[in-house]
Amino acid sequence: MTVKTISRFACLAFGLLAFACKPPRLDTFEKNRDIPQSSWNKSFKPQYEVTLGNEDTAYYYNLYVNVRHKDAYPYNNIWLIVSTQLPGDSLPQSRRVELPLADSYGKWLGSGLDDIFEHRIPIQQNAILPRAGTYRFTFEQNMRQDPLPDMLSVGLRVEKAAPRK
Repeated sequence: MTVKTISRFACLAFGLLAFACKPPRLDTFEKNRDIPQSSWNKSFKPQYEVTLGNEDTAYYYNLYVNVRHKDAYPYNNIWLIVSTQLPGDSLPQSRRVELPLADSYGKWLGSGLDDIFEHRIPIQQNAILPRAGTYRFTFEQNMRQDPLPDMLSVGLRVEKAAPRK
């Protein structure tokens, strides 16, 4: 090997190493959690962590809740308490959100296969996630019935919408 070849190899290796050390950029995050025994108890509060780098804060994001349930689910909606903890904050901010699952005639709005239905419901469009770091999202079912029957899974989807101006 010549010095020139070794030098090129070293530059290539250094370039790959520098590229590998960059934090991954967020385009889409999606994670779903199964609900134990298909019965959502209020004590089950799934948490999702989304980590943003500095360059990710220059975008708007669309936030969705994914819900999967059986056809036997007894209601046409579900109420959730969605808590969001920003990087560096010690306390989360919470809000109550209604997710429609069926129309006024009782027809499920999501896609279905046999007796399982899936929904991706927007809870915030063009959200600003202003700080780099880890965001924590927690979902708590807030219905009168506890536990809530025939619920299979719940999840969070965060997708990059557009650059902020």
